[in-house]
Amino acid sequence: MKFFTCLEKQILGRNPSHIPAVLMLGAASQIGQVLLVRELLMVFQGSELSMGLILAAWLAWVGAGSRLGALLAGRTLNPLPLLTVSAGGVLLLLPATIFLIRGLRGFFNLTPGTYLSLTQMAASCFLLMAPVCLLLGAQFVLLSRIWRERDGAEDTTGAGKTYVAEGAGNMLGGLLFTFLIVHFLNSFASAVLVGIFLFASALLAAQSCLAKDNLRPFFRASLVLLACAALSLPFWGYVDAWAHRIQWRFFTPEHRLVDTYQSKHGTISVLKREDQYTFYQSGNLVFSTAGPKAAAAGMEEQEAVTFAHLSMVQHREPESLLLIGGGLRGVLSEILKHPVEKVHYIELDQKLTEAARPFVSPATLEALVDPRVDLIHTDGRLFVKAAGETYDMIILDIPDPATAVLNRYYTREFFREAQALLNPGGVLALGAVSSPDLRGTEVANRNAAIYHTLDGVFAHVLPAGERFLFFFSTDTPGQISVDVPTLKARYLERGIETEGFSPEHFSTLLQKSQLLRINWILNNHGRNRYAHMEGPGPGPLIPAPLEVQEQEAKEAPPVNEAYFINSDFKPIGYYYTLMFWDTLTGSGSGKVFTWLLQVQFWWAYPFLGLIIILVPALRLAGGRGGKIRDAPFAVLFAVFTTGLATMTLQIALLFSFQSIYGFIYETIGLIVAIFMGGLSLGTFLSIRFINPKDALRPLAGVQLCIALLAGAIALVLPRAAAATSPAAVFAFFSLLTFGAGLINGVDFPLASACYMSLKGNADRSAATVYGLELLGACVGAVLASVVVAPVLGVIACCLLAGIANGTAFIVLLLSRRSYLWLKRIPPPAV
Repeated sequence: MKFFTCLEKQILGRNPSHIPAVLMLGAASQIGQVLLVRELLMVFQGSELSMGLILAAWLAWVGAGSRLGALLAGRTLNPLPLLTVSAGGVLLLLPATIFLIRGLRGFFNLTPGTYLSLTQMAASCFLLMAPVCLLLGAQFVLLSRIWRERDGAEDTTGAGKTYVAEGAGNMLGGLLFTFLIVHFLNSFASAVLVGIFLFASALLAAQSCLAKDNLRPFFRASLVLLACAALSLPFWGYVDAWAHRIQWRFFTPEHRLVDTYQSKHGTISVLKREDQYTFYQSGNLVFSTAGPKAAAAGMEEQEAVTFAHLSMVQHREPESLLLIGGGLRGVLSEILKHPVEKVHYIELDQKLTEAARPFVSPATLEALVDPRVDLIHTDGRLFVKAAGETYDMIILDIPDPATAVLNRYYTREFFREAQALLNPGGVLALGAVSSPDLRGTEVANRNAAIYHTLDGVFAHVLPAGERFLFFFSTDTPGQISVDVPTLKARYLERGIETEGFSPEHFSTLLQKSQLLRINWILNNHGRNRYAHMEGPGPGPLIPAPLEVQEQEAKEAPPVNEAYFINSDFKPIGYYYTLMFWDTLTGSGSGKVFTWLLQVQFWWAYPFLGLIIILVPALRLAGGRGGKIRDAPFAVLFAVFTTGLATMTLQIALLFSFQSIYGFIYETIGLIVAIFMGGLSLGTFLSIRFINPKDALRPLAGVQLCIALLAGAIALVLPRAAAATSPAAVFAFFSLLTFGAGLINGVDFPLASACYMSLKGNADRSAATVYGLELLGACVGAVLASVVVAPVLGVIACCLLAGIANGTAFIVLLLSRRSYLWLKRIPPPAV
């Protein structure tokens, strides 16, 4: 409260009617962004690669909107009517954009279940988000001018104050969305409500102007629009349900949407085809099951039956067991047919369990209430990290690592945490989709990465299977086995009777020649520098026995860890899975993925070195007398790198937070609110305490601080993975996020003042700096989420941010003399 009281005393103008408009601009931008991100992630099936494209499109168009706002502000005597029109446009266009996103797949010729290609994702983001973002970006410049004129100022302090208040509005919007709006309103009602408040605040700011006779009809029409929007709020639930049906009709036309449920972990959709019910969450398949009245109940659970029994016989006497996922599709009921005494079943989303109960088989319902079962709704990774008990077996039954969220269950860090929970002789069992003989470089890379990551943690790892690859791991010799007589004997000793599985299945599942080939490929693939590009080499006609292969692997060249060890901070398994699914569905991104896999971190060095060389070159080319170009270039490059670095750090922190903490679907609004809170405070402190603002030294100091912060984050992030308390993890990442926003906020008033001292025209200078900072953030979002984080690793994101701003620091120092020279020359009159 003290901050906001001081804020009001220090920077609010004489006429405060524009302040609600600025705050609502921030809140509307924040809530609108989160709404569109959630809707697009649903269509893009939760892929974090798309997150960068979504943010890039948002930032690019808001930046373009600021340039549009500067153009409009320079051609009108009164920006208030333009502000009102743009706010009304947001009210109409935001819900329309959500509707278009729901039907997005219908604009492409896609087979059911196919991923959109990177090109299609990028085109969709940039086309759909343009109208809303242009209007929001223009409003920032219009409000900056209004604030400057009401303060009677000629410099960029109006833009700085607008930046502070917008950041405060962003923070407020993030908090309101996280703790209130998302729990009570659907996407359409949320969009309309925020549009109403934005439009009303614009009308409040422009009331004196719109009261004039020639604008009164416009004012009355605006009030009618506002009233109609408010009265329509109860009816948007019907539009939401209709739009969901359209969305699923394009995604899987042979299924009928039964119901949707809003959960803090993502939208749950239940679809039906004949007697089969399929559950999706945030566009990703969770499981399928035959309905309780199906003529052949249990047939849909055949894969679950196989996975359960083949896993359970890997342990001689499994008594205590941890099951993560899979219980609702039938794995749990089959596990209970073995002589287990205790099962801890972890399911992330209680809403999913409740939604599934009317549709799962009677056997699954009985298993959920079995006295041996303890159903726990929490994040499986956090449970394993903090668990106080140990187990004979841990069975992991979750989808393939097609997202960074799922990939965190296939990493070296998770395998070590699971290993620590196993009793002596304990077994970890998991699986992933495969292909016969691992045909295809993408699937071979992904499954070899899982195998080598497991092999680096456990003493013994056995893969088995064809179209679905099972991985069994232990530290005890002779515990796990693919010997058919051994597994048959264990199964028969337990006297198990079940439909869909018999002792003869072991012979079908574990054919010797297939086992030898699969093990040879996984043992040997990934041991040379270019294995990730070339795929597995030709194997021997008759591979050696498994015991011999295990011994030969110990003497083989080391694994190329850069591309075949999957970790929290380098989720390469998730990237390979995207490549694999792209190959299966033919979405057309294969060549792009393959090229990106060749990217090396050192590629950034020549580019940044060229930037440093460019400064003296510009000085020599321009000469003196106002033609010197290196100083303006240096200021703008610092602005660009600040946007790039802070967004790159944000992506790095989001990836890391997600890997350690879990799903960010429910907290993304809060995370961004924390960042914007830091940004608002940083801008306020810069305006209040740094003088003169148009000196180059403070701006250079900010670049150095960002570089040092990035380096510090790179050092402490791996240590954060060891934290076991969710509250401690959240507090740690909140602090880093707030710090990144704080430094970003300090930069904006300084850069705006420096650039205006060179070019003049407060509105145009503010728009240029604001737009270029967003452009840098746009580039950072794409680089970090699509290339750097999944291929080079999260730490590489931090290093890239540090090097970029370190380069900006050098560039500003090199141009200091030119900057001082140009400041002596009055800027050109406008």
